[in-house]
Amino acid sequence: MSDIKEIPPNTLALFGIIGGLVGIYLSPLYPPYTATLGALGAICAVIWGAEAVRRVSKYGLGTGVPSIGQIAMGMGIIAAMFGLAIVKTMLIAGPIVALITASVIGLIIGWFAQNVIKMKIPVMIRCMTEIAAAGALVIIGYSASVAGSYDFVGSLIPRVFDNGVMLAVFWVGAVALLHPFNACLGPDEKQKRLLYLAGSTGAITMTIMGIAALVTLGTSGAITLVLGVVLWLIFYKKFWDEVYKDAAAVVGTGLIPKTEA
Repeated sequence: MSDIKEIPPNTLALFGIIGGLVGIYLSPLYPPYTATLGALGAICAVIWGAEAVRRVSKYGLGTGVPSIGQIAMGMGIIAAMFGLAIVKTMLIAGPIVALITASVIGLIIGWFAQNVIKMKIPVMIRCMTEIAAAGALVIIGYSASVAGSYDFVGSLIPRVFDNGVMLAVFWVGAVALLHPFNACLGPDEKQKRLLYLAGSTGAITMTIMGIAALVTLGTSGAITLVLGVVLWLIFYKKFWDEVYKDAAAVVGTGLIPKTEA
């Protein structure tokens, strides 16, 4: 890990869980205009999940980073559908049930990876739990931004599943989680730079959801689209500034000296 002071995992977990759930729960408040809040909640989950990917991947997964992002969304979509579909009389419990279900699935997979496959990564169980939970919030948050609600039967099925938008939620959401560390890994990788890039990838996904929302929710989808572009510019500028600052900190050593004969 870097010697630079980093944001603790517990703080990022609280940010992702609270931010994600608040955005999801507020998305149907004043339909369809508050649907964009679901995407904002999903960005919080993306930032949390991307940092969890970073923690487990720093142990040398290498090409396994994309696989981590895919498995996160795989666990997330199963948990999201189960949690939202099983709660029929009390819809408000759906996102919580999905979050708990995803955490349990992630914990089980992490335990098998650590104790059966013997990957020998100390943070494997915790990180897989976090990644799965973040994946579920990402799925629900971005879906709610397109559907206008997290109601599984009344909103998500006709506006996200039936028209194929869920494919975009799954694939682009997975890239949003895996790309930040995949792009930043290396000996000079730093958490701050990764978090800004995670915000950027989350905002790009939000922009794509805004395009889909223009079809499902009408002109109110423009709110998600425009806000996604604005956030992308802000986060990417922050990321670019960090890249320049870190690059400037590298001391030039000149040409490699020739060895003596």
